[in-house]
Amino acid sequence: MKTKITLMLTGLLLSSSLVFSQATESCIITGSDFIENAKIRNYEAAYAPFMKLRKECPAWSLALYQHGEKLLKSRIKKASDATQKKTEVNDLIKLYEERLHHYPSKTKKGNILTKIAQLKYDNKIGDMISQYLGFHKAQTEDSKNFKSPKGLYTYFSLLVDLHKGEQKEAQEVFDLYDIVILKIETEQNKWAKRIAPLTEKEDIGEILSQKEAKTLKKGDQFLSNYGIIKGSVDAKLGDIADCKNLIPLFTKDFEAMKNDLAWIKKAARRLSAKDCTDSDLFITLVEQLDRLDPSAKTKLYLGQLEKGKGNMGRALQYWEESAQMETDPNAKASLYYRIAEDKRSKGQYSQAKRYYNKALANKPSFGICYLRIADMYAKSANSCGTTVFEKRAVYWLAAQTARKAARVDASLSRNAKATANAYQKRAPSKTEIFQGGMQGKRIPLRCWIGGSVKVPNL
Repeated sequence: MKTKITLMLTGLLLSSSLVFSQATESCIITGSDFIENAKIRNYEAAYAPFMKLRKECPAWSLALYQHGEKLLKSRIKKASDATQKKTEVNDLIKLYEERLHHYPSKTKKGNILTKIAQLKYDNKIGDMISQYLGFHKAQTEDSKNFKSPKGLYTYFSLLVDLHKGEQKEAQEVFDLYDIVILKIETEQNKWAKRIAPLTEKEDIGEILSQKEAKTLKKGDQFLSNYGIIKGSVDAKLGDIADCKNLIPLFTKDFEAMKNDLAWIKKAARRLSAKDCTDSDLFITLVEQLDRLDPSAKTKLYLGQLEKGKGNMGRALQYWEESAQMETDPNAKASLYYRIAEDKRSKGQYSQAKRYYNKALANKPSFGICYLRIADMYAKSANSCGTTVFEKRAVYWLAAQTARKAARVDASLSRNAKATANAYQKRAPSKTEIFQGGMQGKRIPLRCWIGGSVKVPNL
């Protein structure tokens, strides 16, 4: 009977594409015992065969490391005291290292190195510099797979603390900030784009499949996590990156670096991001940058200088040119957002919406754009219908749009949901829908908004 079970389990493992490079009879029997118990989370019974496999058959199967990770995490959680917990944590670190050694081609190195670094940080293993170097190793050796929200924040936080302890230069902090923010925004955009058709489907009342619902839930969670971490990174940077620190830092190095194009771009970008654009240094940097390499960034900065002079028409022209020349989607989105904000402030809602949508096309996680569009819808309600019902129907569209902001940008979630609820309350009530026989119908929007909105079913 035992042989039959062993053969069945072996066949099952092989059919799951698990690799057996040391498939001796002893390894197969021990592995079957381990898998049988690990799959039902009977980790106490699985522990002995797990340890035996690590010692005698470390390349038996990738499942050894996949289930072994869960097993050791369970033991860490159940540890009775600090000494036992530290022992189990060190063993999990060792298991990660063993996986990297025996299954390098089936392991995302950056992800595993991040897990090791985070374990050491969370459990106070090593000093601050060694903890930082653990994350730095993940970033330098496999940046593509270093994208854990918690790991990115810890990495940056450690560097800021090292700078405050005078162990790292401010420039290193700024450089890493750019890297971390780009990683976060890249992941936000990826997930926002992936779930966009699912949210549209949900908004019009269609039923999502189980797989779609799972993807949407996962996307919402990632967007929430990245949004929270992004805010935390900005908060951690704090006053290190304000004008009073940046201007002396870049002024000190300007003469030595004035012909270094990369440095000029970085300095100008940093001052621009912090609105240090009325300084003499910023003007000097822009002029030098324009001499060295006229580009989308040059147009951006020239636009900022024109804005500072009060020449908004000329500033908008520069920003439009910059957006057309820009190749980085996030930068392009920021430019379109600047233009949209100016149009909105002047009451040019149709043009503003067009530019907000251009921003969203380049940066799908740009939630504030949805809030701005929703606000314009709400403010236009009285102009977008011939009857009271039609006018108030605009608030359904405003609420739907505000909810999109909450979904794609966790930092706006609370405000966006509250805004959506406020708009929803201004829309026709269920009683009004019933009495008018309007449920399920489409209401045309007759003003600059265009299109239509569907009346909810009762």
